Amino acid sequence: VPAEVEKIRVDLEATGSETKIKKYAKRLKVLEAFMQSGIKPEWMVLEVLPVLPPELRPLVPLDGGRFATSDLNDLYRRVINRNNRLRRLLELKAPDIIVRNEKRMLQESVDSLLDNGRRGKAMTGANKRPLKSLADMIKGKGGRFRQNLLGKRVDYSGRSVIVVGPQLKLHQCGLPKKMALELFKPFIFERLEKMGLATTIKAGKRMVEAEEPIVWDILEEVIREHPVMLNRAPTLHRLGIQAFEPLLIEGKAIQLHPLVCSAFNADFDGDQMAVHVPLSLEAQMEARTLMLASNNVLSPANGEPIIVPSQDIVLGLYYMTREKIGALGEGAILADVSEVLRAYRSGHADLQAKVVVRIKEVISNEAGEKENKFTRYETTVGRAILSELLPPNLPFSF
Repeated sequence: VPAEVEKIRVDLEATGSETKIKKYAKRLKVLEAFMQSGIKPEWMVLEVLPVLPPELRPLVPLDGGRFATSDLNDLYRRVINRNNRLRRLLELKAPDIIVRNEKRMLQESVDSLLDNGRRGKAMTGANKRPLKSLADMIKGKGGRFRQNLLGKRVDYSGRSVIVVGPQLKLHQCGLPKKMALELFKPFIFERLEKMGLATTIKAGKRMVEAEEPIVWDILEEVIREHPVMLNRAPTLHRLGIQAFEPLLIEGKAIQLHPLVCSAFNADFDGDQMAVHVPLSLEAQMEARTLMLASNNVLSPANGEPIIVPSQDIVLGLYYMTREKIGALGEGAILADVSEVLRAYRSGHADLQAKVVVRIKEVISNEAGEKENKFTRYETTVGRAILSELLPPNLPFSF
């Protein structure tokens, strides 16, 4: 590797072609990474080819004594045949050109087994269809990950349409009562038995099915501080599944906080999401610490915030904070924010009107204690109302 790096450096200085410079720079980057990490390129060459278990490449008997076989069997067969032929040619001391050709064919058959069609023309079967390689079994919509791992059927899960829940906190989601009752059934049965309201699981089941009033109170207790996981397909990155604290709501749709939509790539035009309940205490703890939406503010792809306001939120903030000359209520002097709110609601002042307001701020005195301070600010009605939503220790001038 060091010799190759030196050679590329010499070639890089000698060449004037932009295409070659790019090509050499790319190779140099890879080789320098090999050197720095202490990895040897020969480690990347397979000396032993692993064979997939027979259950994953079955041979199915058909009517008439014929067999349907997996494409992988065909690909493995080609590797074995070519390997045996190469061994025989080497034993017979065949001419160099024939041995070289057989080595190339063996390499092609191994390439096709791992990823058919990646290098050159894809290997085809009897019906001229490209054979399905190991990589094809893993990747894509019908592959092992998306079909069998992310798409498997599991208990304690539900699915519904999502609607916006702007009143929710970032780490909350609205869960329909009927859905929550079904998802948390075992926890409700346990609580009913513990409280002595049901003597057996069967009795508890009857109470839940009858939807007795006490069941709803118990459900409220059970879901308190028990996170649920929401997932939207396709799960293209880590943030495609996140944990939320459920709030019981009427109706049949799941409510989702508008700021987490960009992480899920969700919108409210009929999208559906799946709900999963972590059962064990360890699972609940991990969901809360690692997967809670409020703990996943930054995108794992680039480290930039993924929870950012967009569209109508930005428009609303802009509309609330802009200033309009000559607006209704301009020049009014108001005692506090509650008076500003009354003036706006009664139609005596516009959102963009310039007014003078006394704003309460929390400041630290010389002793380091927090105390309230009232300051008069020339501001707009919208800005004064918006200041109520901001943390109390944030100065208004901010």
